[in-house]
Amino acid sequence: MTSSSETANLLTRIAEALERLAPPRPSDASLEAADAFVWNAEEGRLDPVPEVARVDLSLIKGIDRLRDILLDNTRRFAKGLPANNALLWGARGMGKSSMVKAAHATVNAEMPGSLILIEIHREDIESLPRLMTQLRSQDRRAIIFCDDLSFDHDDTSYKSLKAVLEGGIEGRPKNVIFYATSNRRHLMPRDMMENERSTAINPSEAVEEKVSLSDRFGLWLGFHNCSQDDYLDMVSGYAAHYGLKIEPETLKAEAIEWSATRGSRSGRVAWQFIQDLAGRLGQNLS
Repeated sequence: MTSSSETANLLTRIAEALERLAPPRPSDASLEAADAFVWNAEEGRLDPVPEVARVDLSLIKGIDRLRDILLDNTRRFAKGLPANNALLWGARGMGKSSMVKAAHATVNAEMPGSLILIEIHREDIESLPRLMTQLRSQDRRAIIFCDDLSFDHDDTSYKSLKAVLEGGIEGRPKNVIFYATSNRRHLMPRDMMENERSTAINPSEAVEEKVSLSDRFGLWLGFHNCSQDDYLDMVSGYAAHYGLKIEPETLKAEAIEWSATRGSRSGRVAWQFIQDLAGRLGQNLS
């Protein structure tokens, strides 16, 4: 027969073994470790990003008006003034995500340590309420950034985003703002919205519930395909910034040929051309 002391020792060993196997309890976010983080939804923590991959704001060409609007909104938020959630939507490769990261860097250079940038992956949107809980008690102001945000037919996680942006009992923390980029203006596929209209008893209400998600963003910034002049301005800006040794006319001709082979003109295409050009010239982009 097992004694009470042996039973107690056995239970203690079992408890210690289970404690070693269990994942560590997520700690509250420490926002002093860096100016940028990635939200690790599985572990419930913020992972610091020592160096953010971004371009200087001066290199983002052809979208000056959009740049100024987002920069002004970001500055006001950093100062503790009213500011809006922002949805940057439209053509691929036109600098939507680059602009968000560049605006964050610019404002932090003007007001050191005023803002942190937190990237949340599209598939982790449902964990937003947990992230908000961690940030609510913090002093630093945070831009939560989701790149390439969109929702498919059977996806219901958009409801979590709606509640976080403006709804819910607690509402959005005053020290948090949400920036998202998307190729879709209303974040939903067009055929999904048309299907709702054709099959619902009350089509307008069925579509409104989904479209109202984008209404939670006070700023809608539309990015459209650029002209050849804008594209060449981007190329020239990159070439001058990195000191690429090439004649202007040769640069222009090769840039036009590059865009023709790609069948499009955008900031991304301009950067890909510059990378190719620098490699052929034997120059580093640093």
